[in-house]
Amino acid sequence: MNMNELINVWVALPVLAFLISLVLPSKNENILSQFTFLSVGLHMLSLQAFLVYWLFHGHPTLDQKDWVLFTSAEYQFFIDFCFDKITAVYAFVGSFLTFLVTIYSRYYLHREPGYKRFFNTILFFYMGYNIAIFAGNMETLFVGWEILGISSFLLIAFYRERFLPVKNAVKVYSIYRIGDIGLILAMWMSHHLFHENITFLKLSNYEMVSDQLQNHTMVGIFISLMILLTAAAKSAQLPFSAWLPRAMEGPTPSSAIFYGSLAVHLGVFLLMRTYPFWEHQYSVRVVIGVLGLATAFVATLTANVQSNIKSQIAYASIAQIGLMFIELSLGWGIIALLHFAGNAFLRTYQLLVSPSVVSYLIKEMFYKFEPNKNYIKKVSYKKFIYTFYILSVKEWNLNSMMYKLYWNPLKWLGKRVDFITMKHVLYFFVPAFLAGVLVRYFHIHMPESFAHYLPILFSFIGLVMVLKAFTERHKARMSWVLIMLNHCWVALAISYNEEFMFSETFFYLSGIFIAGGLGYYSLNRMKKIEDNIDLARFNGHVFKHPKQAILFLLCCLGLSGFPITTTFIGEDLVFSHIHSNQLFLAVFVSASFIIDGLAIVRIYSRVFLGPHVHSVYEMGYRSS
Repeated sequence: MNMNELINVWVALPVLAFLISLVLPSKNENILSQFTFLSVGLHMLSLQAFLVYWLFHGHPTLDQKDWVLFTSAEYQFFIDFCFDKITAVYAFVGSFLTFLVTIYSRYYLHREPGYKRFFNTILFFYMGYNIAIFAGNMETLFVGWEILGISSFLLIAFYRERFLPVKNAVKVYSIYRIGDIGLILAMWMSHHLFHENITFLKLSNYEMVSDQLQNHTMVGIFISLMILLTAAAKSAQLPFSAWLPRAMEGPTPSSAIFYGSLAVHLGVFLLMRTYPFWEHQYSVRVVIGVLGLATAFVATLTANVQSNIKSQIAYASIAQIGLMFIELSLGWGIIALLHFAGNAFLRTYQLLVSPSVVSYLIKEMFYKFEPNKNYIKKVSYKKFIYTFYILSVKEWNLNSMMYKLYWNPLKWLGKRVDFITMKHVLYFFVPAFLAGVLVRYFHIHMPESFAHYLPILFSFIGLVMVLKAFTERHKARMSWVLIMLNHCWVALAISYNEEFMFSETFFYLSGIFIAGGLGYYSLNRMKKIEDNIDLARFNGHVFKHPKQAILFLLCCLGLSGFPITTTFIGEDLVFSHIHSNQLFLAVFVSASFIIDGLAIVRIYSRVFLGPHVHSVYEMGYRSS
């Protein structure tokens, strides 16, 4: 087996470990914990041995194209893995820290009701992390990216009987959806720019990239800004910084590995991977540097006034990642890699010892406290300092800004379409959809000027459907049906846009109908059993119906385009049929995919997570 083929081993081992962990007995803590850290330890030791072998053989850049999952006349979706110095550093740090955290978690989570669920999710995260860092193209990276997003949601909402962990998990996932769409739009435009599914190895070809960007400068800037949007959302840079402290609602080990060390640095990884593309776009480099500088400044001040030790560490990590953005904008990739490794080890250590540090600080405060003698005499200077202090205490209003600019506008738009009911859907929208299908597939003639606007119109109707689904306050089943209809309208819009073959439409919608049908069955069953599955509050039905909750979670993943159904490839396929000059169509479709993910997670969390709707079950309504 040559070195290229060995890449598959490092990706396959975490996948195999996760699948085996699902069938291990939940009542035996020793088997669960020992299997987890033995499997991660085996992966770490074998990877380190390979790193020594790779270094002694000249540390070549390896690339392995494995599986072609879908091929059409103008499009090919394939899985590609690569290995270079960036992957080597991220793999070494990731394997070592995951091994350390699994050993720590064995004792930290002793006798927790969700003991098995935690270790399953950690292995799920580790699987996604390795797919992401070994990815050789954006499509493969997106597979790992999606796994990291859903594992993040599950880890934050680990204490699923409490209010705040579930609420914050939904908030964090909503920010991740913005990053997902940034990555999808970057892939969409790069397909049109290079006319192929470009790999990171080809992207390092300066002559090829330069030739394309000379004639398509604005396209290059658009792709670079979408990559920056994705990196900023994943790495909690401005204006998305407020989500990271709220993600600390999960257990301390998951906070250490996810939000202190590994996942939060994947935005930096994405910028490193795509550096050859935006290296000579100096306007983009300036934007990256300014964003990193502003984030480092704001996060440093905010960290200094936090009363919660986890929040202090979170903002300190955000500030350091901001400095990494600056280093990358200056072209200091090696320094950024070393900075990542140092920051990851430090934040993991700080978070793992944070429970002990709290008790030490309390002791210091009561027994060794001395007032600060270095007070400031100048009144004007004091006002200046106090202004920054108040802004930092309020976290620079970043959370309220996200409400004003993101969540509140979505809710306002959703309320404008309150007229949509199931009766209206059956009497108006379904017949209109069927008429559109008949016109398209039976080639009924219509004026060319009218047909030109039909894709935009149909995609807008789909967006209206999913807006209503997101803001629906009561009927969970209706919201679920509207999400399915959104995908149908998107498929119809693209079929009018150009020759979107029936086989491609079927490929895309098959996953929607399978996941959607099973999900509707699950909601219908919960309605019959519990009667109350109202979306106005958290119902917490996972407490009594864990099997139904797992089934519905899988359906949610399938409907949102997670890589367990054909919908995942189908969404990328849809964007490959949107022309580079159809910005409105791309915006409507991408907005639909953002909001349908939010609506799906909202249905799952409202029906199954949070405090139980029946007060006879004693549970804390809110956490600290």
